[in-house]
Amino acid sequence: MKRFKTVLFHTIMLFLAFLWLYPYLWLFVSSFKPSAEIFTKVVPSRFTLDHYRFIFTMAEKMKRPFLRAFMNSLFITTTVTFSVLLTSTIVAYALAKLRFRGRGAVFNFVLFQMLFPGFMFIIPLFVLIRNMGLYNTYAAMIVPFLMSSWGLFMLTQSYRSIPQDYIEAAKIDGASTFWIIFRVMVPLSKNTISIVSLFTFIGVWDNFLWPLMVVKDYSKMPLSVLLATFNHAYAAYVGPLLAGSVIQTIPMVLIFLVFRKQFLQGIALSLK
Repeated sequence: MKRFKTVLFHTIMLFLAFLWLYPYLWLFVSSFKPSAEIFTKVVPSRFTLDHYRFIFTMAEKMKRPFLRAFMNSLFITTTVTFSVLLTSTIVAYALAKLRFRGRGAVFNFVLFQMLFPGFMFIIPLFVLIRNMGLYNTYAAMIVPFLMSSWGLFMLTQSYRSIPQDYIEAAKIDGASTFWIIFRVMVPLSKNTISIVSLFTFIGVWDNFLWPLMVVKDYSKMPLSVLLATFNHAYAAYVGPLLAGSVIQTIPMVLIFLVFRKQFLQGIALSLK
C-alpha cells in the first residue's frame, strides 16, 4: 500500500510538471515549425530555421533589431546585477557590523520598503526620471535599480551570522574595512551572494513594464519590450515572434540549469 501511494504521488507530480512545462515545450517546438503548421500540427512535417533567420535579417529592415535588443537586455541586466551586488556587500557590512547612530532606523527603513509592491512607485519614479532628463536612455532602465532593499536585507542577515572574531583578527593584522568586506565577509557569504545575484538577474531580465514606460527608441529597447512592439505591429508573423520568445528565455534556462542548487536555496530562504 505504501509503495502504491509513492508511485501514485510521483505519477501525479510528473503529470503536473508536464502541464507546467508544456507551454514552453510548445513554444520551443513551434518556433521550428513551418508557418502553416504552427497551430495545425503537434508534430511538424519538417523542422525549419526560417523564423530565426527572419529575426536576424528581415526584422532589422522592419526597424525591430532583435540582436541589438538582446545585447541591450544583457547590458542592462549585467550592469544592474553587478551594481546591486557591489552596493549590497558594502552597505550590508555597515548595517551588520558597524555601530553608528541611526543604524536601526536605516535597517527598519529597508524592511519598510520591502513591504510595498514596486508598482506603487512607478508614477513618481517616472516623473523623476523625466525631470532628470533620462527619459529614453539606458540610464532610465539602470539608475532606479542600482540598489536593492532585498539584497541589502539578505546580505545584512548573512553578515550578522559571521562571528565578530574574524573581523577583529583581520583588524589586528592591519586590514582595512574594504579588505575585510571583500576578503572576509564576501567569501563567507558566497551562497547568499549567489542567490542575490541570481534573483536580481532574473528580475531585471524579465522586467517589462518599466522599460516599456521609459524607452521609445527601438534601438534602446530590451528584448522583452521589442517583442511586444513587434507583436503589436506585425501580429501576422507568429513564427518569428515565437523564435524571439525562445531567444528571450534562453539565458533564464541556462542560468537555472547551471545555478539550480542556488535557485532552490533561494526559494527555501524565501519561504522561511
